[in-house]
Order: sequence, then C-alpha cells, then structure tokens
Amino acid sequence: LYLGICARKRLSGRQSFSHPVTATGLSGLFYSPPCALTASVNLFSLSSATDPCEGKHIKNKLSPLLAATYECKTLTCRNSKKEADLNLAQARMRDLDAQLNAKEADLATALNENRTLENDVRELKDRIVTLKLSLEDAKKHLHSETLKRVDLENHMKTLQEQMTFQKRLHEDELKETKRVHESRIAEMESDCQRELESKLLNVLQELRKQQEEEIQGYKEELERTFSAKVENAQLSAARSSDFANAAREQLIETKMRIDALSSQVNHYHSQNAALENRARELQEMLDYDRDLHQRCIAEKEKEMVEAQQQAQAQLEEYEHLLDVKLALDLEINAYRKMLEGEEQRLNLSPSSSSHSIGTQATSQRRWFLHGKKRKMKEAKKRRHSAGFKIVQHASSSGNVSIEEIDADGKFVKLKNTSDEDQPLHGWVLRRHLGNVSDVTYKFPSQFTLQAGQVVTIWGAAAGVSPGPTDLVWKSQKSWGAGDSIGVTLITNDGEELAERKIMHIPREESSEQDEEITGSEMELSSQVSCLQFKSMLSNGHFS
Repeated sequence: LYLGICARKRLSGRQSFSHPVTATGLSGLFYSPPCALTASVNLFSLSSATDPCEGKHIKNKLSPLLAATYECKTLTCRNSKKEADLNLAQARMRDLDAQLNAKEADLATALNENRTLENDVRELKDRIVTLKLSLEDAKKHLHSETLKRVDLENHMKTLQEQMTFQKRLHEDELKETKRVHESRIAEMESDCQRELESKLLNVLQELRKQQEEEIQGYKEELERTFSAKVENAQLSAARSSDFANAAREQLIETKMRIDALSSQVNHYHSQNAALENRARELQEMLDYDRDLHQRCIAEKEKEMVEAQQQAQAQLEEYEHLLDVKLALDLEINAYRKMLEGEEQRLNLSPSSSSHSIGTQATSQRRWFLHGKKRKMKEAKKRRHSAGFKIVQHASSSGNVSIEEIDADGKFVKLKNTSDEDQPLHGWVLRRHLGNVSDVTYKFPSQFTLQAGQVVTIWGAAAGVSPGPTDLVWKSQKSWGAGDSIGVTLITNDGEELAERKIMHIPREESSEQDEEITGSEMELSSQVSCLQFKSMLSNGHFS
C-alpha cells in the first residue's frame, strides 16, 4: 500500500509539473481519473486502518488535495460563467462589428455625398461669380439702354412736335382742297344719283316684267300639258290599266316638274327680294350721300357768306382808296397848274421834267404789275401742286378688314375686328394700280391674326425691322403710288373678304374766279401805282 501511495504521489507530482495548474488542468486532474481519487480514498481508509500515523500523514497530504478540489470546482463554475460572459461578449462584439460595418458604410456614403455637395458648392460658387459678372454686364447694358431710351424719348418728342406741325399743315391743305372740290363732287354725285335711280328703276321694272312673263308662260304651259296629260290618261285608263299606270307615272313626273318649276319660281322670288333689298340699301346709301351733300352745301354756303363778307370789306377798302385817289388827283392837278404857272412865269420848258417823271412812274408801275403777276403765278402754282383730294372707299364682309393704305405705298394695315383669332393660311392680298398688272402677296402658312390685333405689311424698300405685328413683302419694294390704288383681301377659298381703294383727285380751279381775282388785284395795283406817281410828283415839286 505504501508503495502504491508513493507511486501515486510520484504520478501526481509529474502531472503537476508537466501540466500547469489551471482551471481546466485541475478539472482534468480531479475529474479525468475518477478511479484514482476513489483509490486514494480507499488507500486512506486502509492506511488509517492499518497505521494511524500513516493515515494521519496521508490525511495531511490529502487535505490540500481536497482544498484544491473545492477550489477547482469553484474555479470551474467561475470559468463557466466567464465562458458564458465571453460568449456574450463575443456575440456583442459581432453585433458591434456589424454596427461598425454599417456605420462605416454610412460614413462612406456620407463622405461621397459630402464630396458631391462640395463639388456642387464649388460649381455654385463658380456660377455665382458668372452671375455676378452677368449682373454687372446687365447693369451696364441697362444703363446704356436707359440712356438710349431717354434719347429716343427726346427724339420721339421732337418727332411728335414735327408730326403735329405737319398734321396741322396737312389739315389746312385738306380744308383748302375740300372747299374747292366739294361743289364739283356734289354735282357729280347728284348726277350719279339720278342716273343710278333711273337705272335701278328701269332694271327693276324689266326684271319684274320678265319674271311675270316667265311665270305666266310657265303657268300656261303647265296647264296645257297637265290638261293634255289628264285627257290622255283618261283615254288610256279607259283602254287598259297599263296605260293608266303609264299615265300615273307621267302625272307623277308632271308633278315633279311642277315642283321644280315652283322651286324655280320661289328662287326667282328670292332673287327679286334680294334685288329689292339691294335697291333699298342703295336708296339708303343715296339718302346718306344726299344728307352728306346737304351738309357740305351748308358748309359751302357758310364759307360763301364769309367770302362775301371779306369781299365786302375789300370793296369798302377799295372805295376808301378811290376817295384818297380822287383827293390826290385834285391835289396833283392843283400842283400841276401851279407848276405850269411858274414855268410860264420863268419861261421854262416842261417837257424834260414831265417826261422823265412820267417815264419813271410808268416803269415803276410796269415793274409793280409784273412783280405782282409773277407772285400771283407762283402762288397759283403752289396751290395747284398741293391741290388734290384723297378719297377712300372701304368694304368688308368678314372678321378681317383693310384699315389703311399708305399714300406713298410703304405699307398696308389689316385688323381683326372680331373676338376670335383668325388664321391667314392661304390668304392673299391683291393690289390694283392703274394700268399696271395686278400683283399678289401671300401670307405665311403659320401666321394667325389675333383678336383685335393690327398687322402691317411693309414693302421691302421701307427699311423697317419687322416686329411681332409686322410682315415684310420681300419680293416687292413697295405697294406702289399713283392716282388710283386698290387692295383686295382674298381667302383660301377665293372669296373676296375685304377691299379698300384710295384715289387722288387733282385740284381744278375755275378760270373765271382766277380772272376776277387777277383783275381786282391788277386794278388795286394800278390804283396804288397812281398814288405813288402822284406822291412822286408832289415830292418833286416841293424839292
């Protein structure tokens, strides 16, 4: 037993030296060979039974072993707890690693977004710089445009003043030309009115007669044919039913023909009504023209009264001048007698002085008359060059009308008088100019005239920059200028929708009035020359 215990002790000593004492080592020492501990207990019991001293010695040897065993158990429990804590820590570490990876991914995305935002910030800074530069350029441009606008406003004011002055001159010229041509236009229009009335009456009477004759002839022919067909139908019905059917068909045909003829009659009636409406419209136009002419005649009479008053004032002035002339004649005769008496008293010859004075007065009078006639001729030429009247006739049967034709042929204006947009695809403007062949202007395919908008079609030689409401006729320099210009608006269906004509009527003054004015002015000039001659005589005598 002793030898066995010693061997066991040596074995346990070797194991303790070969394996360090750890929690796992102690557990292996005490739990791996359970039979060894049992054997040691048995040996202890045997030794205590055989030798009390040896048992005590073995007990002393086994007490640290039992303490180590208890400590091993406690360490094993602690180790298991630590292993559980380690597992929990490892699981938590894995969770933290996963969270760390997620945070790193979020950090990477945030860094990418930060880099993109930094790039955007740099781009925005560059854009801000460019915008600042463009703002400075815009401010400079605005300043220059403001200066230009001020210059243009000043220029516009000057142009407006010039326009008002030209307008006044034009109105004065128009008044002068209107005064001259109103009488002639009134006579021409009264003659045209009478001719139109007579022609309309004749045309209406002829149309009524023709329609009545045609209607009567149709009625008689229908009655004859109907009676003949009825008789034939009765005879044929008596003969056979086939003939009756044929007669029935013929009756149907005759009824259809009667219906057609009645529709024609209704058509003629409608034409007659349309002609009567046209006649009424013409009558209304004639009444309007008559009223206009009456107003013009009243204005003309008023002007004639004013002219008579002016003539009366001039006559009174002429009478005053004649009285002065007579008084001067008496004084000159008295001075002449005094001169003759002095010459007879002094034995002087009066031929030289009187001849020189007479020739001087005659030449002065002749110069005065020639100068007066020359001024009158120049004034007459100016009046004749400026003497014309512009007459315009316009008509429109749709939404678009021709508002204006420039007298110099620079432009033509159209206006949409409706509340809806009007596309002008395929529409054309046709120009008539005297004996010149007609030319046409075609609108662009995508052009639409807005509601209430006015469009101006310029000639190529006008030299304007086209705006949104301007068109340029590139193939034609101008619309032309002359005594008679006409422009017609034609739709894509060939319908003439609007028309405007402008005519220049030359001014013609009556020769009798010119002769009267010339005669009166020559008489006045002769009187004034006589007065000058007498004053020269009187001055020469006193000198």
